[in-house]
Amino acid sequence: MISLPFMYGYVVAVLGLGRSGLATARALATNGAEVWAWDDNEDVRVRAAEAGIPLVNLYEANWLEPVTLVISPGIAHRHPEPHPVAKLARDAGVEVICDIELLGRAQPDATYVGVTGTNGKSTTTAAIAHVLNLARRRIEMGGNIGRPVMELEPMQPDGFYVLELSSYQLELTLSITFDIGVLLNITPDHLERHGGLAGYTAVKRNIFHRQTRPRTAVIGIDDDICHGIWQELVKQGDQVIWPVSGRRRAPGGVYAEDGMLWDETGGQKTPVLPLAELPQLPGEHNWQNAAATYAACKAAGVDPAIVAASLRSFPGLAHRQEKVAELGNVTFINDSKATNADAAGKALACYDRIYWIAGGQPKEGGLSGLEELYPRVKQAFLIGEAAPEFANRLRGKVETEISGDLETAVRAAFAAARAEKGAKSVVLLSPACASFDQFKDFEARGDAFKKIVKALRDEEAG
Repeated sequence: MISLPFMYGYVVAVLGLGRSGLATARALATNGAEVWAWDDNEDVRVRAAEAGIPLVNLYEANWLEPVTLVISPGIAHRHPEPHPVAKLARDAGVEVICDIELLGRAQPDATYVGVTGTNGKSTTTAAIAHVLNLARRRIEMGGNIGRPVMELEPMQPDGFYVLELSSYQLELTLSITFDIGVLLNITPDHLERHGGLAGYTAVKRNIFHRQTRPRTAVIGIDDDICHGIWQELVKQGDQVIWPVSGRRRAPGGVYAEDGMLWDETGGQKTPVLPLAELPQLPGEHNWQNAAATYAACKAAGVDPAIVAASLRSFPGLAHRQEKVAELGNVTFINDSKATNADAAGKALACYDRIYWIAGGQPKEGGLSGLEELYPRVKQAFLIGEAAPEFANRLRGKVETEISGDLETAVRAAFAAARAEKGAKSVVLLSPACASFDQFKDFEARGDAFKKIVKALRDEEAG
């Protein structure tokens, strides 16, 4: 647990009592703060009280007493409208932060590696942690992945906090200057929470806040927005800047080209490893993730040969183009984490002869931008709230079937794929939607997919 002695005796409000909120409340209370904890969900409050967390109704509290409000990142505090408690706090002059900011204040001397981007940040964060661990560095991984940061272990200056950071977390993190900041890509997402694309971009760019040499900025250049940020950083010349790409040369950086990962950070083009040796990281987007991982770990002082060897053993992440099973000519891929069109497009680009399971709770933009990938799709099986809308979008372009629920879709997709005797096909769950209409979260959706596939396998074995 992170020690917070500087909060001793202060009144600190905590809004949102999920895993990170509970961990924050415990850490504050353990260090002598007076904790006022609240969650809008009554069941959550009951569980928190049973765990010994002191509850105070923050809607009715005297806001002249707290010095800080620690808010769960998923709760709106500015756009589209601030949560009423966040407004009460700000109107009273109380600072609003997240648990990442508390970590930065508690551990100012540690080495910080921060990873953000619209897509790919979980894979890249986990890959960096994997490499650093095999290189015998002391690391703790958290943030938007893994354990809540208040449950991480304290670090000496030679220890690394490897943090995945959402846009919600970045806008509430003020103290940390990342020794290595990684920005993978920016495509429209969560725009309502940031007042539009410009606000979203500005928050993501904060990963490079206050970086000066020898700190390193690792930045993807495969989308126009990040390419522009890269050019701006180069002009400013404040930090070491290593561009990364999954599809083209990145001058002075790390990139995938002609089936090889290349390192140009030392001024010469040096081969790292053949991309065929990374089957767990398929497609250009994952090659960019591999390039960013290599660059970040090299910046952390790891020998390039060790980085390359460690990348080969990285297993990938669950629910991110996770190969679940092969049944005859059919491969099942769980890409439940693809909760928007851009993420789904990354998966669609990796395979041919796709039986695509899509749908759920729709996001702004729907399937926009995927049109050029439709020829790869043999048939689409649509689920959830988005099914009628997606069917209309795909009409005349892709054969579709409204399945409604996930099990119906998986079984129908398997039957259709298996009917193509001898042809290698993929049943791909890549929903391009949130999961909340039918599942608790994308993990639950992916786990359900894997359970259904296991049942099919058992039936086939029979």
